[in-house]
Amino acid sequence: MPFIDIQSNLGASAFSEEFLKKLCSCTAAALGKPEDRMNLVVKPGLPILIAGSCSPCVMLSVSAIGVTDTADKNKEHSAKIFEFLTRELGLTEDRIVIQFHALQPHQVGKKGTVMSFL
Repeated sequence: MPFIDIQSNLGASAFSEEFLKKLCSCTAAALGKPEDRMNLVVKPGLPILIAGSCSPCVMLSVSAIGVTDTADKNKEHSAKIFEFLTRELGLTEDRIVIQFHALQPHQVGKKGTVMSFL
């Protein structure tokens, strides 16, 4: 049950429903998770500075159970996600930052319980 959180200084029009569906497919494939388990939120139009510049940029946070817990895994995830974001948003790699967070099953609630019991 991955959570993808995008913060960007790009306008809302950059994040169409089609973009969200493509991002869902891309991140699900990268993480090896089913698309129907993905959760995405986009926060556009924010004042953001990356590397000393307010030029167009994206900060992405990826939180998941069991697939974001090693450098080797995250290196692979990162390459796939960067390729998608640079292509779809027209950004260079230096304008994208990704944070990976490893979640434990007891930290994710669903259906009135936590993932540990589902």
